[in-house]
Amino acid sequence: MRSLALALPLALALLSGPAAAQTTLRMANWLPPGHPLMKDVMVPYAAAIEQATEGRVTVEILDAPLGPPPAHYDFAVNGIADITYGVHGYNPGRFKTISIAEMPFLGDSAEVISVAYWRVYEKMLAAAGEADDVKVLAVFTHGPGEIFTEGTDLAADMPLQGTKIRVGGGIAGDVAAALGAAPVLAPSSKTYELLSGGVADGILFPFESVTFFKLDSLLDKGLVIPGGLYNTSFFVVMNKARWSALADEDKAAIDKVSGEALARMAGSAWDAADAAGRDAMKGHIALEEASAAQMAAFEAALQPVIDAKLAEVASTGVDAKAAMEALKAEIAAVAAE
Repeated sequence: MRSLALALPLALALLSGPAAAQTTLRMANWLPPGHPLMKDVMVPYAAAIEQATEGRVTVEILDAPLGPPPAHYDFAVNGIADITYGVHGYNPGRFKTISIAEMPFLGDSAEVISVAYWRVYEKMLAAAGEADDVKVLAVFTHGPGEIFTEGTDLAADMPLQGTKIRVGGGIAGDVAAALGAAPVLAPSSKTYELLSGGVADGILFPFESVTFFKLDSLLDKGLVIPGGLYNTSFFVVMNKARWSALADEDKAAIDKVSGEALARMAGSAWDAADAAGRDAMKGHIALEEASAAQMAAFEAALQPVIDAKLAEVASTGVDAKAAMEALKAEIAAVAAE
């Protein structure tokens, strides 16, 4: 009887083992915990994965960066981390199709553009195969990029002529150059250093980033561009082997909280952060909306950039014109929802 009493709990434990098995995925991180992309997107996303999989899959967000921001995509490719997020433009020339979502004048809501972007990415852009070495969990954009400077007259038709402007990669560098500035390429975390040291005269940034990176003391003017001067494309990706190793039910559960759902959450968080950032600028940075003359000058100067980027997209085999039209149609559809 004693041996039976001991054997029964052991047998039950063995039977329950596979059902209780848990997978922990490590997410690489390069932003401080208080950044909206971390606290309002990645942390809730990790919680959503755990809830969707009923606790079978958890996500551990690493406290310290494994390397600089441009390295994070390859961390997922090589399995150094299971999940990573980052800016496509931090890897110049590597991702051409993302230019579709970074174009000037697309709209004023990150949520609307991000949801539309994911839909077009899934239907048309993924086929280019630029991210075939990972499992793409989502793509999205930050809020519309604006112009912020210190000691520069922003009233001229081409106010950036002769300035040095920090950009984060992607189309922003081409936009700055087309408007007469010398682009200074650097991650957002280096912006304070560049401005305080006089390396850059200003930045192209969404509203959120100016106050988050404490730049309001280094800048005095902002020019707001209807529809945004540019957008920045972000990715959330996962190592393919780790994805393949997951149970089918867990893959399906994670897919439900990824893709459009994650793009919407990220865009919504960015819109809220932009609104808060703009409000925090009051009394520190004087904001003006671009005039009709400035918009006409910008549109003329940026058309060659748009044409060149569409040609890059087309070089991947994607119908660039159709993708651009599809994105604009989806933006209108999402805005109307």
